[in-house]
Amino acid sequence: MQKTLLKITLAGLCSTLITCNNIGSMDFPGVYKISIPQGNIITQEMVDQLRPGMSKRQVIFVMGTPLVRDPYHQDRWDYIYSFQPGGGERGQEKITVFFVDDQLVRFEGDFVPTAIAEATAEAASQSDEELTN
Repeated sequence: MQKTLLKITLAGLCSTLITCNNIGSMDFPGVYKISIPQGNIITQEMVDQLRPGMSKRQVIFVMGTPLVRDPYHQDRWDYIYSFQPGGGERGQEKITVFFVDDQLVRFEGDFVPTAIAEATAEAASQSDEELTN
């Protein structure tokens, strides 16, 4: 009788442990989980350096080699960066750069140029126009 009761108790305890493992993760305290960075690191400073009219080589110098180059759309480059801190939520940043005749025409994504960068770009374009006149 006692052996049967012991077997039933052990079976119930084992099924409880198995169920708990499937529902939630078994996070043990003190276990190190690595952070996982993937893709191209994108910073606001890099985005602020992008200017319409830049060549593809200049964009590569500023942003690095793009993670994704679509073979069907050679004039579109995607820069993607994802980072997952150890055990945390994954975050992702993306910027897409568009070219026409190997010249940067626009970019879009999670970053926008700051007001200072826009003012600097406008002042540079005005000084370029004054030099050509």
